[in-house]
Amino acid sequence: MMELLTIALPKGRILKESLDLLKKAGVDCYKIDEKSRKLIFVLEKSNMKFFLAKPLDIPTYVEYGAADLGIVGKDILMEESRDVYELLDMGIGHCRLVVAGPKHIKEYPTNLKIATKFPRITENYFLESGRQVEVIKLNGSVELAPMLNLADKIVDIVSTGVTLEKNNLTEHEQIAEITARLIGNKVSFRLKAPMIDNLINNLSSIIGRGE
Repeated sequence: MMELLTIALPKGRILKESLDLLKKAGVDCYKIDEKSRKLIFVLEKSNMKFFLAKPLDIPTYVEYGAADLGIVGKDILMEESRDVYELLDMGIGHCRLVVAGPKHIKEYPTNLKIATKFPRITENYFLESGRQVEVIKLNGSVELAPMLNLADKIVDIVSTGVTLEKNNLTEHEQIAEITARLIGNKVSFRLKAPMIDNLINNLSSIIGRGE
């Protein structure tokens, strides 16, 4: 029996786009469904195994070899800083990582309080520009923080900007453009090179054609 290529897929907003891209690249992954209670899917015809995981956990699974490959947003790679190869920009899951604050405030204190799910990225961004901030780590809706006077501004992912608008927030600075990336375990990249190279080539061809 041929060794399987194990790929970690993100639950949530970029799963459908990831599956659509894999299907176009010739991977028979039609039975993978986030709505089912099943987490692991073995595709014997394709010699692949997929499992669904929280996006934040995917770089960890890949770094430690539980997955050979994974698909995850660039924001998470920046925040987690795991020892993995970044193999391919998938060109899906487009969004922006931004600094935002209340619309009605014209002047902010010198020592800003910033609420975010991305403390590492936030600290590095403000340090690089020589600004001193206090970073407050939150796991939920960071838009609440300015409204409840917990923080002056937020750093968060923005796609359409509708959520900011509805919470009376406006974008002040853009930190990074974000897309989903294909990442690889460093040992797997050597041991399973033909399988990984084949998948990368097929995906690159699809992405290059803009499909």
